[in-house]
Amino acid sequence: MIQKEKQLLLVDLYARLPYNVKVNYNDLEGADYTLSVKLLSQFPKEKLKPYLRPMSSMTEEELKEFAYTILQQPDLDAVRNWQTLSIDLKELTKVLDWLNKKHFDYRGLISMGLALEAPQDMYC
Repeated sequence: MIQKEKQLLLVDLYARLPYNVKVNYNDLEGADYTLSVKLLSQFPKEKLKPYLRPMSSMTEEELKEFAYTILQQPDLDAVRNWQTLSIDLKELTKVLDWLNKKHFDYRGLISMGLALEAPQDMYC
């Protein structure tokens, strides 16, 4: 793992602390934990992989909540197709908090091998 990837993972893990994200330690089966400050201090961060949901796993109900309530975007098709959307900087924190709360991989960590795809029922 290069330094840039370590930094990206660290930023992501700390942003998800309040949202009870599950992590795997060192790719070991059965070594799953809920992320905590204590866990971050005990294990090397680069050996922790969060379980995240791909953006494509967003349900229709979540998509509507994201579009109408979070983004305040009336064009659901633009959001559904992940077209370029305009977000007011004052609202950016609200958008990121919602995505973190729902455990979405908006940084592409799964495809980079820095996160694992969450099983469908992990965050129900």
